[in-house]
Amino acid sequence: MSHTDILLGLQWGDEGKGKIVDVLSQNYNVVARFQGGPNAGHTIHFDGKKFVLHTIPSGIFREECQNVVGNGVVIDPVRFEQEITNLRSAGYQPERNLRISLRAHLILPSHRLLDAASEKAKGKEKIGSTLRGIGPTYMDKTGRNGLRVGDVFQADFDQKYQRLKLKHLDIVRSLDPSAQIDPIEENDFFSSLDNLRSLKCENTEYFLNQIQTQGENILAEGAQGTLLDVEFGTYPFVTSSNTTAAGACAGLGISPRRINKVMGIFKAYTTRVGSGPFPTELLDETGQKIREQGAEFGSTTGRPRRCGWLDLVALNYAVMINGVTDLMMMKSDVLSGFDDLQLCTSYLQNNSSLSELPMDLAQVVPQYDTLPGWNTDLTNMTKANQIPPQLLGYIRFIEQFTSTPISLVSVGPGRQQTLFL
Repeated sequence: MSHTDILLGLQWGDEGKGKIVDVLSQNYNVVARFQGGPNAGHTIHFDGKKFVLHTIPSGIFREECQNVVGNGVVIDPVRFEQEITNLRSAGYQPERNLRISLRAHLILPSHRLLDAASEKAKGKEKIGSTLRGIGPTYMDKTGRNGLRVGDVFQADFDQKYQRLKLKHLDIVRSLDPSAQIDPIEENDFFSSLDNLRSLKCENTEYFLNQIQTQGENILAEGAQGTLLDVEFGTYPFVTSSNTTAAGACAGLGISPRRINKVMGIFKAYTTRVGSGPFPTELLDETGQKIREQGAEFGSTTGRPRRCGWLDLVALNYAVMINGVTDLMMMKSDVLSGFDDLQLCTSYLQNNSSLSELPMDLAQVVPQYDTLPGWNTDLTNMTKANQIPPQLLGYIRFIEQFTSTPISLVSVGPGRQQTLFL
């Protein structure tokens, strides 16, 4: 029986989705990205090599697995070509098992210009955009102005491009009169369209539904995380797409009736990049230690990530919103060496205890339960029965709080450093 499983992040992104998609992709015929764009950075380690994928799905390293960039994704043709080139340089032929939706929207150079001008105009209230043009591209999508992959095959593409560019420049110059598009950047954009046209661009919703009819399995790969969802995240400090399970159906053209498992990934602690509320953030030596031990620097931007204890109220919310069936805990090895670990189990707001995630997280104070830590090097463990009792206790506490089983624990960045429970 064919089924589609979803794998997505349950925090503010950077949970380690790329690694797990790579590990699990051997069990699927297709891996399909359903939203986001090159603001994503899915890092994969194997055979002593490291790859960071931004738009291409994380199943691309398995030749027998088809990879689909769905209609919900926004594509920067220049960065996409760079990804393709990097994979070819490493000895892979991504064009053999890669398909791109004709309905996916394109990021133009003027989108990035608009993104930077808008963020600059916000001043102290900036949201921490990656400045990749993601937000303005989704704005054009919902405003029905956008250009899509299918448009690059049409004779009037240049005219459509010029109209949209001039519209963007009018807006940008109202914020920054001196703003202009770099002609080299624009030349690179048009040059990269030749690469896009050479790839397999099609109505991928037909392909995906045909795959299901043939009894084959699909893994829908999300980017960013639930707390960055434009509907249910910490608005306005969110991304511009639907990062939740519902986004997989809209971003791929798959019926909700076809969804089987929803696998939610979270770190054993919490991180966040950019602005926005973060109740359990640690602005002390403990937070710095987590950042250093976890190498918590953005794979796309290089920015240091804000670090804090695991927030179970927020995690429970993400489990509920997505209908998570399986939890997967990443970076448990990073917490080795702490005597005690704290888990946020409720919030305090105006002297009242909260067990729900409020609309405004900036007004809450986290309330913690304390569990014993472990002083064991987990990175060489290969079997679940090697897990120290303190970590098992940590796992069981989370399972009980969320009423959801943890089926996988990651103890390092490599493919082999993955324990199935």
